[in-house]
Amino acid sequence: NEGNHETQKIPVRDDGKNHAEADSAKSPREMTKDELLEKLDDALKVADKNYDLYVRSQAEMENIKKRQKREKEDWLKYANESLIKELLPSLDNLEKAVAHANNDDSGDALKQGVGLTLKGLKDALAKSGLEEVPARGEAFDPCFHEAVSQIEDDQVEPGTIVEELQKGYLLNKRLIRPAMVVVS
Repeated sequence: NEGNHETQKIPVRDDGKNHAEADSAKSPREMTKDELLEKLDDALKVADKNYDLYVRSQAEMENIKKRQKREKEDWLKYANESLIKELLPSLDNLEKAVAHANNDDSGDALKQGVGLTLKGLKDALAKSGLEEVPARGEAFDPCFHEAVSQIEDDQVEPGTIVEELQKGYLLNKRLIRPAMVVVS
């Protein structure tokens, strides 16, 4: 209510004095020099306090920005750590297979070691969300396949993939490499 002054709140100063009481008692022209200096001193203290709070909040904002930048850099630096840990056993197996092949003339042992390593590598990548794009025998889909050649083949329907030259892969259902195929 604009006309009802009894319900309006009166602001309170830091020293607990009521503005209306302090200001209605004397106007600045009626105040003594000491009273004016005291009032100015109070206002300067409040201004200094507010400026200090402003400077501190600005410094805190800068610290937050720096911390977020550092955390983002660390996250990017170590984001694929779990994938690397999953791949390390495959790397170990490859090294063992190569060392074994150098010590022994057994091609079967090398073949078996590389086969096991390939399986371990595929399993580790599958745990991280990698899956192969199905190709051979499938209908050609330009969203998942890249046709590099066409051949006539009466044994399959036109538009069917008859040969896969390079596998395609999805990472968490997103295509990261299309399959290179030959289409009938």
